[in-house]
Amino acid sequence: MRILGIDPGTRIVGYGLVEPQGNRIIAIAFGAIRAPTSVPYAERLLRIRDEIVRVIRQEKPDAVAIEEAFYGKSASSALRMGEGRGMALVAVAQESRPLFQYTPAEVKKAVVGNGRAHKSQVQQMVRMILGLREVPEPEDAADALAVAICHCNRARFEGAGLAGSFNAKKSVIGKLGD
Repeated sequence: MRILGIDPGTRIVGYGLVEPQGNRIIAIAFGAIRAPTSVPYAERLLRIRDEIVRVIRQEKPDAVAIEEAFYGKSASSALRMGEGRGMALVAVAQESRPLFQYTPAEVKKAVVGNGRAHKSQVQQMVRMILGLREVPEPEDAADALAVAICHCNRARFEGAGLAGSFNAKKSVIGKLGD
């Protein structure tokens, strides 16, 4: 199963494609989509969507995992991040791929074992897990690979019948909303 991880943004979108093979996870491809800041904002968003569609068509992932929005220091930056993330969601839906979403803390915990790990710790663990000589560059690609690794680990637990611990929060929230 090929998993495409996406680290959303409005200037740089990281992507990373991995494939579990036995007890290992192999990096297939990774990189970054750069949207030039010299073009109007709406056109930049459109380019992001178009490039994500291109990556999906080229790499043919079985599933896509994306990082949920991180609420940073300002409302305007959170809003912009949400707009870039929205373009990624549209691209995934357009290509009819299953979509899985993880919080930054879930990704860090899955990769490092600590939901509050520093970015450099996550990048080093991505390098080690994937057996790479160097930390993937740019850091947005390393972040996207971390999201894909998170999904691989989650899928392994679900396949082993251990999904209950992961889904408990979602099912309680769902029941409260009814």
